[in-house]
Amino acid sequence: AKDFFTLSNATSNNLKNINVDIPKGLFTVISGVAGSGKSSLIFNEFVKHYPESIIIDQSALHKSSRSNLATYTKIMDIIRDLYAKKHDVKKSLFSFNSEGACENCKGKGYTVVELAFMAGVKSVCTHCDGNQYKKEVLQYKLGTYNIVEILKMTVSEAMVFFENKKISKILQTLEEVGLGYLALGQMMDTLSGGECQRIKLASELHKKGNIYILDEPTTGLHMANVQDLLSILNQLANNGSSVIVIEHNTEVMKYADWIIDLGPEAGKRGGEIMYSGPAKDIVQAQSITSDFLKMA
Repeated sequence: AKDFFTLSNATSNNLKNINVDIPKGLFTVISGVAGSGKSSLIFNEFVKHYPESIIIDQSALHKSSRSNLATYTKIMDIIRDLYAKKHDVKKSLFSFNSEGACENCKGKGYTVVELAFMAGVKSVCTHCDGNQYKKEVLQYKLGTYNIVEILKMTVSEAMVFFENKKISKILQTLEEVGLGYLALGQMMDTLSGGECQRIKLASELHKKGNIYILDEPTTGLHMANVQDLLSILNQLANNGSSVIVIEHNTEVMKYADWIIDLGPEAGKRGGEIMYSGPAKDIVQAQSITSDFLKMA
């Protein structure tokens, strides 16, 4: 590592007036037992000094029940343009939030029956069969597909179908983060935390020179998805971005270029740097993390 982000005299919460150098352009893991000061170091100290940091977490991307993968990634705008130009009709006709919406369910795809003293019961709209669109919109085709059929395509299928460069570029990044199986019309409020995290990463994948912070990104992920995530993080670092991950998963530590380990224990008995340096050398350090890595 040549260049570093430097933090001096960090005293937030239980940090014991520590000085830390975090390398630029590498994949760094901040490790240590729960309560050792990892979050204090990154969220209270680092982010304060480097506010341009981009935090990527597993929180939901869009609370709106009106947003799907195509609208969130902006692919939908381009698809609507393609339909409108081909058929010389208004673009808004191809939006289920606008003129194209089924009038019975107002473009939701379902209706709600309100019951006294109970939560309403959702049922599939009988007018549009849950497709969200007016019947007349379905007469317009791109190739042999109407808008509903396009939205049922997975990312991988859409990559084969679309020749538009902008659409292909967005789909390619979703494919690269392992989300080729998602349908373009998948509603955003049905995605898992891990899927939300990867969609956020997809939009960053080809940018250079940024600082990314991830807090325990492997929580709740299947082992195969952990491998996907690690290869994405490596790709970001290889592109020249700085990746900082707070994590106690030993698999992630094995992939890191650099490890900063806090300890020795939690709370008042933590807040010190137990090790800071290349990941391969941490096994020589005296720390709980080092002991775990020797066993892993």
